[in-house]
Amino acid sequence: MVDQIPTVPLGVLTEAQAFALAGGVEEAEHFAFGAAMAVIGPSGTVIVIEAGDGGSDKSGVWNAEEVRLIGPAPRPVTERLVGRRWTWGAGDEVLPLHFMVRIEDGLLYLGVSRTVQAATAQRSGCTEYELIHCVARLEVPLNRALLDRVRPPLPAANLPGLEWLQHVNGERAVALEQFVTGWYPATDSADASSTGLSLASIPDGLKQLYRLAVQRPAALGVHNRIHPESALGTDDRGEMLVFGVENQGGFVWSLLWTLGGEETDPTVWFCDDSERPIAEQEPLSGFLLQFSLFEAAMGADYLALPHSLELTAQHVDQLTARLDPVPLRTYWPWAPTRFYVAPGLIMHVCQAGDDKFEAWAGATHRSALSLLADAPIEWSRFDG
Repeated sequence: MVDQIPTVPLGVLTEAQAFALAGGVEEAEHFAFGAAMAVIGPSGTVIVIEAGDGGSDKSGVWNAEEVRLIGPAPRPVTERLVGRRWTWGAGDEVLPLHFMVRIEDGLLYLGVSRTVQAATAQRSGCTEYELIHCVARLEVPLNRALLDRVRPPLPAANLPGLEWLQHVNGERAVALEQFVTGWYPATDSADASSTGLSLASIPDGLKQLYRLAVQRPAALGVHNRIHPESALGTDDRGEMLVFGVENQGGFVWSLLWTLGGEETDPTVWFCDDSERPIAEQEPLSGFLLQFSLFEAAMGADYLALPHSLELTAQHVDQLTARLDPVPLRTYWPWAPTRFYVAPGLIMHVCQAGDDKFEAWAGATHRSALSLLADAPIEWSRFDG
C-alpha cells in the first residue's frame, strides 16, 4: 500500500483538477496511446479512458475491479506502468496511478489502482520495449451503478445458440460441429499438415475435430490441448495413440492403438504417472464434446469465477438454476465435472470433495453473464 497518496473524493473533476494529481499542469507530460491518455508528473500518473464497452480490443473499464489498457504505449508510459520504479525521491514509495473516465460533465474519478498484469514487446528496429497490454486493479471496486455509468451495458448480438444440445445423445458429430462452428468465428485457413499415421487408423471423431480446427484453431484447446494431427503418435510401447495432453503435462488422453480401426467410437483413457489408465465416462464422441465445452469456457473473454473454491451443492443449484444441463456423464476422473449452458455461456462444475465444488463460467459476450448476476455468490471475478 502506498502512503501519502493524495485523498481525492469520487466525483466529476475538471481536467485541471484531475491533472493536478500528477503534480501540476506545467510539470506534467501528456501522452496518447490507443484510446487512452496518460498524464505523467512528479507526483503521480493520471490515465484517462473513454466511457463505454469497447470489448477486448480497446482500453476501458473491464469489470468492477479491473481497467484494461491496450497499447502500444510510449516509453515513459511503459516505465510508469510496468518498468522501473518511480518514487517521490525517498524510500521505495511508488507513485500513485489514478484512473479517470471521460464523460459529458468532465472526468469521473475512479480511484487509485496498481498494475497486476502486463505484456510488452520489443519495438521494431530498436532495443526498447513498449507496453502492448496492461491490467490495472482498482483499490476500491466500483459499485454497480458506477460501473453501469462508465461501461453502459450493451445487448449482445448473435449469441451462440443451443441447437447442438438436442443432438448430444443422438447425432454427436452434428452436436460437435454445431457447437464449434457456433462458438468460434472462422479464421483464415491454418496449416492442415497431416500425420505420418494412416488416416484410416484415426477415429472419425478426431478426423472431424481436425477438420473443424483448420479454420477454428482454438477448437484444439487453449488450456489443455488436443495434439495437432501432425503430432499424433503412439506411446513408448506402441499400444496407445496419445492424442491429448494436460496444460502442465500432468496427464494425457489416449486411445487403444489398432490398425484395423474396428471401433468407431472408442473408449478414451486418462493416463497419469501411475501404471493404471482410467477410462473416461464418455466414449470419444462424448469426450470431444466435453473437451470442447471445457476449453471454450476456459478460453472465453468474459468470465464469472466464484470467490470460494469450495462451493456447496446448494451454491451449485443457485448458480445453475437458469442454465440447461448437458446430458453427458462426468468428465475428467480426477475431478468429476458436469456442464451447464445457456446461449453464449458455458459453466463447468467440478466435484472437489464431499459437498465441495468448484465452478467456472465463460461467455462470448458479457451480457450472457446476466443470468448469473443475481446468484447469492461472492465473485473473485465477474465480467458481466
